[in-house]
Amino acid sequence: FQLADGFVGQTSAREACGIIVDMIKSKKMAGRALLLAGAPGTGKTAIALAIAQELGSKVPFCPMVGSEVYSSEVKKTEETKEVYEGEVTELSPEEIENPLGGYGKTLSQVIIGLKTVKGTKQLKLDPSIYESIQKERVTVGDVIYIEANTGARVGRSDAYATEFDLEAEEYVPLPKGEVHKKKEVVQDVTLNDLDIANARPQASYIMSMMGQLLKPKKTEITDKLRKEINKVVNKYIDQGIAELVPGVLFIDEVHLLDIECFTYLNKALESTLSPI
Repeated sequence: FQLADGFVGQTSAREACGIIVDMIKSKKMAGRALLLAGAPGTGKTAIALAIAQELGSKVPFCPMVGSEVYSSEVKKTEETKEVYEGEVTELSPEEIENPLGGYGKTLSQVIIGLKTVKGTKQLKLDPSIYESIQKERVTVGDVIYIEANTGARVGRSDAYATEFDLEAEEYVPLPKGEVHKKKEVVQDVTLNDLDIANARPQASYIMSMMGQLLKPKKTEITDKLRKEINKVVNKYIDQGIAELVPGVLFIDEVHLLDIECFTYLNKALESTLSPI
């Protein structure tokens, strides 16, 4: 057996998928379908997951089974936001007595100290941001950036790179400039997110009350709405505001799909925003 990166055999299939990966990275595979056919247990799903691993985190990869078909087109948008960025030097939540009574305490604010090359700053933030910081498992020495009411962990400061001989952390340099700055943030937004956001417009207070009383129904995304969203996305791409990154849609057990699903997929492949 020929063993490579955990795979046994299937040398020709691995070589062919390597060519496919190169074509995806060079954006020459969008709007095309790749069929992996073979007997059960021959490694079709394993090769597909290996393609996802090889593409990295920048290329969106959406795995699913043959009983569901969704859109996996992805675009990137950029916007300028005011953010706080730096290495965490202090992280201390402050608690006060519960105003509603009882023996428990409630979180009043979070004090975070940030350090950059140009200086340090101490921030007193709303307790709501502490939840997102806890989810990111932020500790002293991590490099983070804070925008609106969320905080994101970038990595561990490279000043701590010599703490351990074996470390799985991603080390990043100390941010340059001031702690408070305007930063261009790149966000990954799927067309499905845009469809859902526009299919559920903000209702009035009375309608919101009615929505709580009535049983919620699944939102229907019409072809008209999709065409309008695609028109706006194409406009942003032409203006240079957004960049299209074709994703990979992997459908396992594709033989479970009926003729209507295959017809839809064939039509979707003809779109300029179609995934691979």
